[in-house]
Amino acid sequence: MAAYTIKPLVTATAINTGGRNGHSETTDHSVSVDLSVRKEMGGPGLPNTTTPEHLFAAGYAACFGGALEFVAHQHKKDVSGTVVTCETSVGPREGGGFGIAVKMHVKVPKLSADEARPLVEETHEKVCPYSHATRGNIDFALEVEGA
Repeated sequence: MAAYTIKPLVTATAINTGGRNGHSETTDHSVSVDLSVRKEMGGPGLPNTTTPEHLFAAGYAACFGGALEFVAHQHKKDVSGTVVTCETSVGPREGGGFGIAVKMHVKVPKLSADEARPLVEETHEKVCPYSHATRGNIDFALEVEGA
């Protein structure tokens, strides 16, 4: 196992059995989900199941929102009530295999779009761990909406 390039503050561990048509659960039992491949991807699309893309979208949206709060606090700006919508798509890549694309929409109700945009861009470029992890590896679009 390679050494970390970060000093871990917290580590989440999840175990999957059965891949995309199986079950994933964190070792602390805070997340427990049944998965199935969506019909659009040739799977059964079973009810009351989720996909890795749903989990990724939820995690990225939450992480981005928290990172934006951190950045805004440093700049003494109020971003309370911000809504982060992360659309995560999966599909075939030109070079083979599959890839992920993300469209991130950030609505900051207490700031104008001109005030919010630099904070959101700093969040994406410098702070959010998901943004760091995916940079250059996925198609990414960022939309900012202000008051």
